[in-house]
Amino acid sequence: MTAGRKTKAVLAAILLAGAALGSGRPRAQSASAGQAAYPDRLAITPPMGWNSYDAYWGDVTEQEVRANAKYMAEHLKSYGWKYIVVDYYWYFPHPQRGLSEENLEVGMDPYGRLLPAVNRFPSAAGGKGFKPLADYVHSLGLKFGIHIMRGIPRAAVARNLPILGTRAHAADVVDPGNTCSWSTAMYGVDVSKPAGRAYYDSMAQLYASWGVDFIKADDMSQGSNPKGETYHRPEIEALRKAMNATGRPMVLSLSPGATPLADAANVSRFSQMWRMSDDMWDNWPEVRRQFDLTRDWEQFAGPHHWPDADMLPLGRIRIRGYGNREPDRTQLTHDEQTTMMTLWSMARSPLMMGGDLPSLDSWTLALLTNPEVLAVDQHSIGNRELLEPENGREAVWEAKTRDGKAKYVALFNRGKAAAEVAVTWPELGVAGKQRVRDLWQRRDLGVYQDRFSETIPPHGAGLYELLPMP
Repeated sequence: MTAGRKTKAVLAAILLAGAALGSGRPRAQSASAGQAAYPDRLAITPPMGWNSYDAYWGDVTEQEVRANAKYMAEHLKSYGWKYIVVDYYWYFPHPQRGLSEENLEVGMDPYGRLLPAVNRFPSAAGGKGFKPLADYVHSLGLKFGIHIMRGIPRAAVARNLPILGTRAHAADVVDPGNTCSWSTAMYGVDVSKPAGRAYYDSMAQLYASWGVDFIKADDMSQGSNPKGETYHRPEIEALRKAMNATGRPMVLSLSPGATPLADAANVSRFSQMWRMSDDMWDNWPEVRRQFDLTRDWEQFAGPHHWPDADMLPLGRIRIRGYGNREPDRTQLTHDEQTTMMTLWSMARSPLMMGGDLPSLDSWTLALLTNPEVLAVDQHSIGNRELLEPENGREAVWEAKTRDGKAKYVALFNRGKAAAEVAVTWPELGVAGKQRVRDLWQRRDLGVYQDRFSETIPPHGAGLYELLPMP
């Protein structure tokens, strides 16, 4: 048994011991147990949208969000793209200072709940929060989302602000030893206390009042802190239950990765999507790493719970620079971008575009709007890695159309030179003549029998549909 298959066997045993299963996947629990209150409305298929982080880091402005939303409505919405997500540090007037522990200049209401910085989001003035921006996004037929960090703002603790609906204050609920390893914006919350849970309830009620449809909760699904939590189960469950209590359907996306595989049952129960890896940027080694992660997580993908291979760093990114990187367009080649979209689609990962939408070139727009490829991500079934990479190069994934009448096959070449990648009918479990269609080229290639092969460029991929002939 290969290492990847051994991992799956161990995980299956974990899930059988800890969660109700059906067909090898975690199934929905009752709302009273903390499962999403709207299982028939939350992430039936992998969410598709835009997130501001790759392009703007933590200092996106309202004008930029509106411009990206307008572009999505005009060019992407008809293909299924619908979420507009404001990421990271929207409450800091000066985000570049946000990593300083001394920075207590933050948008916040009298109950320690974060508010958008009005110098960057002027429509939030007067305590309106994100409601005006959410209303604009909704007017375009799209859905609105925000990024939050786990816990309570350090600024709220410094001022010992009251917790809405209780007699407690920030000092009564803070868990100062449960900090984030890469941001000093927040402290953890002790949700074993009723007032700690009340703080999360008050946050969720505020977001619901704004019209939020999607919450990306960071420093949740992977942790490294003095308290020793590697997966912040108590606050994940408290947040999901608080979201349920609002009466508003809101998707919960958990970051960062890698989410521990041992927590697959819990993360499937309490969230709709979660990260497989840490931040993935526009370089081949990080894209290549996702092959192993998608293979390990494939069995946990299903309606209402989707392992997330991370945002798509395509087009114009790092617009204001990032770390020691200058503003630039993606460094992935066209073949590498095709590989990324093919793998994400075969793994049924959420598709969250990270680049600036209004500046997309025609090639990238076509990559994001191929309806036959998007149908694989949104509607295929039985997705799995069929052949593990041989000599570190080729890999083959398979899936089926929803009606089960046809097969999807993805051929990958992870090597440095062009290579023939083949799959045989016995490997696919099919027989007879098969009509083969190239989904990226959107053209029929002909009828094949016994096997199919294509010459795939280095770091490239092909995606095909096989339909039995009468």
